[in-house]
Amino acid sequence: MPHVLVAGKLHQFGRDILDAAPDITTTYIDEISEDSYTPHIAGADALLIRTQALTSPTIDRADRLKIVSRHGVGYDAVDVAALNARGIALAVCGDANSTSVAEHACMLILAAFKRALRADVAVRRGPWGWRNQLESQDIRGRNLLILGFGRIGQHTATMMSGFGMNIRAHDPYLHRHGWPDGGIPAFEDLGEALGWADVITVSAPKGDRPLIGAAEFEAMKPGVVIVNTARGGIVDERELAKHLKSGKVSAAGLDVFEAEPLPAIHPLKGFDQVILSPHIAGVTEGAAERMAVASAQNVLDFFAGKLDPALIVNHVQIAQ
Repeated sequence: MPHVLVAGKLHQFGRDILDAAPDITTTYIDEISEDSYTPHIAGADALLIRTQALTSPTIDRADRLKIVSRHGVGYDAVDVAALNARGIALAVCGDANSTSVAEHACMLILAAFKRALRADVAVRRGPWGWRNQLESQDIRGRNLLILGFGRIGQHTATMMSGFGMNIRAHDPYLHRHGWPDGGIPAFEDLGEALGWADVITVSAPKGDRPLIGAAEFEAMKPGVVIVNTARGGIVDERELAKHLKSGKVSAAGLDVFEAEPLPAIHPLKGFDQVILSPHIAGVTEGAAERMAVASAQNVLDFFAGKLDPALIVNHVQIAQ
C-alpha cells in the first residue's frame, strides 16, 4: 500500500481526496521547511510538496520514492537532476492558478500607474492636495509588453485588453515552437521589445541570470513601469532600485523577490511608487483549493496508472 508524505499545510479539499482513498496511507507535516519532512521521507512512496526545497541529500534518503507532486507549477527549489537520476517522476498542477496570478499582475499594473500607495497616504495622512500633482496616469493607449507568453501571460493579455492597451509579447520558447493563436503580436528581439514598452510584466521562467539586468534596463524608455509576478531574481533588484532612484523606472509592482521574506532593510522598501506583495499572486482561496485537489489527484492518478504525461516535467518514463 503506497504511503504519501504531504510536506506543507494542504487545503482541506486536498486532504479529503487523500483521506478518502482506500488504498493509500498519509502523513501530514504542516511546517514548511525541508528539515521538517526529511525524517519521514524514507517511508514515503509519494511526496506532495509545497514551496520548500527538495535537495539531493533528501532524495538520497527516499529509498521508496516514486512520485513528487508539486503543489503548483514552479519547481526551481527541486533538484530535478537528482530525481532524474533515480527515475522519480515530478508532476505539477497544470492550470490551477494561472488566472489568479494574471489577476494579480493586472492589479499591480493598475496600482503602479494610478500611484495607489501615494493616493492612500494622501487620504490617510495628507496632503489632500497631492491629487493636483497629476501623478496618476491613464493606461488606455499605453504599450504593454508581456515577457513569457504561457497561460499566465495569455490570461494577462486577455484581461488587460479590456483597458484599451496596445499589447505585445516576447517568449523565445514560443518563437521556436509556434506562436499561439489569439492575435497578440510577438517581438522576437528583446531589446526592441523593451524599447517599445510603457509597462513590462514578467511571466517567464527563471534562468541562470536575470532576464532583466543592466543592459535590459538601458534599453527601456524613460518612465517605464515594471511588474514581476514570476520568480525573484528574474529582475535584478539592485538595477531596479538604481533606475527607480533615477526615474528611468517610474513605478513597479513586485510579488516575488531574490530573498523571501524580503529582508527588514532593503532598498525597494524605500520607494512609495513600488507596490510590494508577499508572493501571493497564486495564493488565493480558489487557487489553494484547485492546487490542493490537483496535486493530491496527481498522486492518486500516478498509482492508478493514469496520470496525464503532460503534467510530468522531468525526463522519466511512467507506467500507464
